[in-house]
Amino acid sequence: MSYSSKGQTGQDLEIQPGDRVTLRKPHPCGSSDWEVVRIGADVGLRCLGCGRTVMLPRHEFRTKLRHVLRSPDG
Repeated sequence: MSYSSKGQTGQDLEIQPGDRVTLRKPHPCGSSDWEVVRIGADVGLRCLGCGRTVMLPRHEFRTKLRHVLRSPDG
């Protein structure tokens, strides 16, 4: 399952579980890097610094997203 939406730059974003993303503000642990663990009405993310998981609504995820790195197997 993939997540497709128009980003702020007008490009289509294809997000899949396993992708690594960077968000604009760092997590309180200091890391800005996250792994996508779930795609649905909300986007599930796991912090790569401390392992905490959070759920963000799609529109909030889109505004906080800075950079997407593809998963190594995808």
